[in-house]
Amino acid sequence: MDPLASLDFSKGNGLVTAIAQDHETGEILMLAHMNEESLRETLRCGQVVYWSRSRGLWHKGEQSGNVQILKSIHLDCDGDALLLKVEQVGRAACHTGKRLCFYRRWDGSSWVDEGEQVFDPKEVYGG
Repeated sequence: MDPLASLDFSKGNGLVTAIAQDHETGEILMLAHMNEESLRETLRCGQVVYWSRSRGLWHKGEQSGNVQILKSIHLDCDGDALLLKVEQVGRAACHTGKRLCFYRRWDGSSWVDEGEQVFDPKEVYGG
């Protein structure tokens, strides 16, 4: 059976939502998108490959070394969202160098940065 046959890529114009979760801690690391090509490549190589609307096919951590090793994949009831349980290599999931992409919390009047800074993005990506 083709594992993609149960997915509904039509709702998202060829994309499904993908939530990356640390398989050991349960932390929600990030949210991204996948298309058929990125999901097939993820299943083939065992490391997560996303689809970026600005960059196209995107092998997570290819430049920074902070790759995500796929441990399991779960499909939601509507067939248009995936939960990827991953091993986050290098500790940082966010391109900002933070451990998590969800590092800001609303305290009632402003956004508070609670993120753990793992690396300096200027050193890794330049700029």
